[in-house]
Amino acid sequence: MMTNTLHSPEQIDHVMQQAAAAFAAYQKTSPVQKAVFLETIAANIEALGDVLINKAAEETNLPAARLTGERGRTTMQLRMFAQMLREGSWVEATVDTAIPDKTPPRPDIRKMLVPMGTVVVFGASNFPFAYSTAGGDTASALAAGCTVVVKAHPAHLQTSILVADAIAAAIVTTGMPEHCFQHITDASFEAGKALVQHPHTAAVGFTGSYTGGRALYDYAAARKNPIPVFAEMGSINPVILLPDTLSKNAESLAKQYAGSITLGMGQFCTNPGILLGMASEGLQQFLQALAQEISTIAPARMLHAGIHKAYFEKMKTALQQKGVKLLSQTATAPGELEAQPVIATVDGAAFLLDPLLQEEVFGPYSLVVICDTEAELAAVWRSLTGQLTTTLMGTDADFAAYASLLDMAPSIAGRIVFNGVPTGVEVCAGMVHGGPFPASTDSRFTAVGINAVKRWVRPVCYQNCPDVLLPEALQAANPLGIWRLVNNEWARA
Repeated sequence: MMTNTLHSPEQIDHVMQQAAAAFAAYQKTSPVQKAVFLETIAANIEALGDVLINKAAEETNLPAARLTGERGRTTMQLRMFAQMLREGSWVEATVDTAIPDKTPPRPDIRKMLVPMGTVVVFGASNFPFAYSTAGGDTASALAAGCTVVVKAHPAHLQTSILVADAIAAAIVTTGMPEHCFQHITDASFEAGKALVQHPHTAAVGFTGSYTGGRALYDYAAARKNPIPVFAEMGSINPVILLPDTLSKNAESLAKQYAGSITLGMGQFCTNPGILLGMASEGLQQFLQALAQEISTIAPARMLHAGIHKAYFEKMKTALQQKGVKLLSQTATAPGELEAQPVIATVDGAAFLLDPLLQEEVFGPYSLVVICDTEAELAAVWRSLTGQLTTTLMGTDADFAAYASLLDMAPSIAGRIVFNGVPTGVEVCAGMVHGGPFPASTDSRFTAVGINAVKRWVRPVCYQNCPDVLLPEALQAANPLGIWRLVNNEWARA
């Protein structure tokens, strides 16, 4: 059975020993076998139908339509990695054949990416499918050839168990090693620490709060042999509102951003938590229109009591800071576990003096920072710590006039959005979902898209290795038929 309620270090050790034993076999399964495994998981999840959607809705307060879309994203991710496995070039197979008459002689050198071992994945509270039991971390780690141990999030435990059972069934029907995936339901911090610090854990995947991600990072760093923790820890996703577009599009921009700020009651890591603009008539029109839009949006239930409590506490604390003014809030009083959308304003000088205003308020809250000059706006933007996204709203005239601001954007975030909203993360090869610390613990990687697999692998070089002993991807005959870089030229066979 894939579900474990753990209460002792001995039980955790048993799970990790099983994962390590399974890795020895799972890493040797062929790309096609792993692809079929991932596709079977996707089909099994879909076969759960309304049972899965209804249970997730019951546990998270999310609407069925949102959950149905998220389930589709989850199964699509699994199939995307299956396609990647069949294509094969992701292993970065590189062959430099021997040159005996070179001085000194060059040996035969062949390199590829190999799986690291067992990956521990922590389920996210706000995405019960796409960032949880069979979500992007699990799918990419299994595709890499790693075994996976998932620690279920207690906010949607029964949903996680249903998905874990679907994965367990796929293991049986596709003949995968029995413990290549395991599921743990112990919600304690002690269990999480023990999993991260177990000698058989090779890497960790996490999506959640800064506090949680930093704790896991520190646990891993304290090990005798430190391991990578790929933690996505949230973001306030600054939006730059440039003058010309505000003068021409204030009302439409306000409507667009009211929808983004309150989408899913703000429970997205890409929620636009801070808007930056220079004082102008266009900005005032935008603020008036935004205030009106927000006042008409009905409160809705948040994911769980803990998130609801934290939202109201952090939102009230932010509103109490010097210089912060309430601009608008939903006119309807919130009910049980419901969030009240709120917009506040502050001037640039006050913002720069108060580091607390940079902290994420996870929910339908956004702070508009009104700057006197371009220099002050740049200073405010530059003061923000690493972000998942930053957005520039402007016309062609704006982008020409404020080119120096555009040059700053890559140092601030992993994804730069032009004339759109940051909410919504497309799952594709070009996506980057990560950014400078503290948005993520390693800005070189993404948690979304096929390149997410790169987190769970490392390069290994084989020098003068007999052909028969080489991994198939590096053998002379290239039995997998993948594209390889051979003596600096791409070749397939």
